[in-house]
Amino acid sequence: MARSVLAGAVLTALALVGIAVLPTASAAPQEADQRAEQWSRPSGPLVIGHRGASGYRPEHTLASYELAVRMGADYFEPDLVSTKDGKLVTRHENEIGGTTDVADRPEFAARKTTKTIDGVALTGWFTEDFTLAELKTLRAEERIPQTRPRNTLYDGRYEIATFQEVVDLQRRLSKELRRDVGIYPETKHPTYFQDIGLALEPKLVEALNRNGLNRRDAKVFVQSFEVANLKTLNRSLRVPIVQLVNATGAPYDFTRAGDRRTYDDLVKPAGLEEVASYADGIGPSKDRIIPRDAAGFLLAPTSLVRDAHAVDLLVHPFTFRNENTFLPADFRSSTDPAAYGRAFDEYSAFFATGIDGLFSDNSDTAVEARAAVRG
Repeated sequence: MARSVLAGAVLTALALVGIAVLPTASAAPQEADQRAEQWSRPSGPLVIGHRGASGYRPEHTLASYELAVRMGADYFEPDLVSTKDGKLVTRHENEIGGTTDVADRPEFAARKTTKTIDGVALTGWFTEDFTLAELKTLRAEERIPQTRPRNTLYDGRYEIATFQEVVDLQRRLSKELRRDVGIYPETKHPTYFQDIGLALEPKLVEALNRNGLNRRDAKVFVQSFEVANLKTLNRSLRVPIVQLVNATGAPYDFTRAGDRRTYDDLVKPAGLEEVASYADGIGPSKDRIIPRDAAGFLLAPTSLVRDAHAVDLLVHPFTFRNENTFLPADFRSSTDPAAYGRAFDEYSAFFATGIDGLFSDNSDTAVEARAAVRG
């Protein structure tokens, strides 16, 4: 994809937080155009609602996505998996035993099974063994209740969302809030779904085309931890593509093909040059930008942001969270892993590296931290 995509897709994506006043029916076209420009004026690095506002609601629910946007997120992130009947739904994993009430549903007890996903044996219930109609009878639950017990208040309230429902939400919120809300879908386990005849990519491209979102100025990024599917998508999509880079390991499609390269190789200058041939950005684990020592304290920043920018790649690290258990030891407030620490200090450290955006479970905290950096 040409780097020129970024001019429309990024610079206009950084929307002002808050609700602007709509032009009246009698407003001149030029005045309306000026107001529309104001609503999408850049305001700093992107804030991406990681699985929505998953610090406050069960992740990957419409309620979580909506809350992230209302807290000021520029984009929200739906992870995509497939149902048995080939529908795209939003779950962090295709195994749903830990994020829904399926284990409490006797009618689905026989669906529990063990599968190998990306080389790892997992036991549970899997979206590809359920039709969409069956999944719609389930309800979402908090994934980490020991860390976020307050989120369990919302267990049982929300359905599993389809990707089309996500797009409909994006449109509704953009209209209501008078700013272009973005979506940042991730294809989960693409090789696995390809192998079982439920490839995610054609369905994603079809959905973006159907909704008029496969265009240069659409508020959409598409991401994956694998490489081959992003290269394929680059031939069909006009929206920016982001290569995710985990803290350790290798893209599963590399492993499957016998390619010995790892994520470490992808973030070397030569690897970044290759990534730039099919993608517009990287989404690295934040530890690749500012590593931690064995005790969890921050070390000096690496050259990754500078190296990525040298080949015109955006940098959107993951994941920023408020709880002590996720923070560097420098910024923990106590030994209670679920208590909030000094999250603003972590944001300040990472904004100082020149990142172009970040994924956060707590969009309100990220937005306020960004505002403080802008001064």
